[in-house]
Amino acid sequence: MTMLSRKADYALLILSYLHSHPDGGNARTIAEQFNLSRPFVANILKLLCQAGFVSSSRGVNGGYVLRKNASETTLATLLDSIQEGFRLTVCTEHSPPSPRAEDDICSLESGCSIKGPLTEIHRRIMSVLRGVTLGELFSGVVTGATVGSGLLPMLPVVDSPGCCGSVRQACHEPATI
Repeated sequence: MTMLSRKADYALLILSYLHSHPDGGNARTIAEQFNLSRPFVANILKLLCQAGFVSSSRGVNGGYVLRKNASETTLATLLDSIQEGFRLTVCTEHSPPSPRAEDDICSLESGCSIKGPLTEIHRRIMSVLRGVTLGELFSGVVTGATVGSGLLPMLPVVDSPGCCGSVRQACHEPATI
């Protein structure tokens, strides 16, 4: 399971290319850079154009350039535009409904004991995604998603010196049974 669709992943690659090439680029050059299918890159560029992330120009010297400043665009904004938002589960609140109605149905929702905790996890993930700009992502320095963002306290606390080396610290390795 991946949290980013291939379309969103490639959109990030394309935007990072355009970010590092202020004069822009075309589908062929970008596809060659990342060894991707040119038609798929062209389709993603079309989506990015429609969503207002890039602008295009036609002609011999045509191509695509960034329209939005990467330091002002969050990862959450891109995901909302490219992959119809992020949903941890089908019952996660504050998510846009799926284009297919059957994708929004969970037969266990009425008696589900983990819906509340999963909704909280979803809220925290969205908070991190809203705190990371594309500029930070492209520069390799992500400051918006720090330990203080509240994700690490969700890790289990272990009472033995086992996996992480000291008593009573968050464990980053799966527990063994």
